[in-house]
Amino acid sequence: MQNKNLSGKKGLIIGIANNSSIAWGCANAFRDAGAELAITYLNDKAKPYVQPLAEQVDAPILMPLNVVDDVQLQALFDEITQKWGKLDFLLHAIAFAPLEDLHGRVIDSSREGFLSAIDISCHSFARIAKLAEPLMTDGGCMLTTSYYGGEKVVENYNIMGAIKASLEGLSKYMAAELGEKNIRVNTLSPGPIPTRAAGGIKGFEELHKQSYQKAPLQSAVSIHDVGAYAKFLVSDEARFITGNTVYIDSGYNIMAP
Repeated sequence: MQNKNLSGKKGLIIGIANNSSIAWGCANAFRDAGAELAITYLNDKAKPYVQPLAEQVDAPILMPLNVVDDVQLQALFDEITQKWGKLDFLLHAIAFAPLEDLHGRVIDSSREGFLSAIDISCHSFARIAKLAEPLMTDGGCMLTTSYYGGEKVVENYNIMGAIKASLEGLSKYMAAELGEKNIRVNTLSPGPIPTRAAGGIKGFEELHKQSYQKAPLQSAVSIHDVGAYAKFLVSDEARFITGNTVYIDSGYNIMAP
């Protein structure tokens, strides 16, 4: 018998690009547990990849969202307010850095590239949280996505490592600020997964191979493994878990370099 422990809950998913996205693995898990979902897509080019997935999980809300566009962001939350009047959880699973900055040394990164990366990949989580807070009247859960390169230096992760470190710190402060409203904030930190975004990292195939060869469980992590953990975190069963960075990486993070 399927566990429908998210039945009646409403969730927002930001970050689905295609069916290999971590956000898609999470959306599947949320829907299987009974949640109703609002899903966003980046632009018209992305819509043909995302719309069939939104239909697959019966999402009643599908809207464009480029997080640098305040008008689109407000329109999304206006629609959620009008249709649902509440929000129980959200997933922020987006990251961006210009390739010339991502592929170079951190100290060589351009001011424009760094500011763009931290605005889209990090501060957007705070902006989204601010709009979601009034809708989480019965408490809720906010999730974002990071990677081990935000804690330790990982070759070729470069500027994104600094951005993810900022995101993890932001999540902790958000958890402290929102706790009095029973809103929990946690960060998912999966092992390397071959998503479209991962394709921008130099040497990703070797990084992926080494990560599961070295991990205690010696297994690669999938988007569905991340989804299973995310489903638990947004459920009432995880009501006392907040401010954490949780690893879904077959134990890789405990191993010495």
